[in-house]
Amino acid sequence: MNEQTRKIDQLDGELVARVQRGDKSAYDILVLRYQHKIIQLVNRYVKDRSEAQDVAQEAFIKAYRALGSFRGDSAFYTWLYRIAINTAKNYLVSRARRNTDYQLDVQDAEAIENAPQLQGLDTPERQLLGDEIARTIQAAIEHLPEEMRVAIMLREFEGMSYEEIAEAMDCPVGTVRSRIFRAREAIDSKLNPLLD
Repeated sequence: MNEQTRKIDQLDGELVARVQRGDKSAYDILVLRYQHKIIQLVNRYVKDRSEAQDVAQEAFIKAYRALGSFRGDSAFYTWLYRIAINTAKNYLVSRARRNTDYQLDVQDAEAIENAPQLQGLDTPERQLLGDEIARTIQAAIEHLPEEMRVAIMLREFEGMSYEEIAEAMDCPVGTVRSRIFRAREAIDSKLNPLLD
């Protein structure tokens, strides 16, 4: 861990301790420090900028409510990052449930009917297989040890470099590479029976 990262983690730790003792203004400082990063992160999932801001705000509220149980096992930002990712994913799931009632007009139906390259791409069998693959990947990720799960999510879902992940997780780059490699192996072992 470089000196700057250590100082950031130390300052975050002091602010978290103040919040846990009842100093709400300390949490305002944490929000100001990370709001742009969290909005950028959420924006990778939620493409509408104003909705992304709402989801980010919800993530900060959830983090505030859970801060009493934060033990500092990981850096505050890594912990906040996970909350923001989960909040964004939950938002997308709830939005998808609300948007299942969509309408095709006659012209859309005719366009699909007259486009053979679009026919059969989304068959019920393909959709079932896709759903099963997604569930299998999610379950495999959830069963990974914490350090492997965080590393693979930061790499695959957030697009962070190995160096950025090493900094966020406070470990050497080689350790990050090893965790991601082992996580991918574990996920592949669960996926291979579906893909054969």
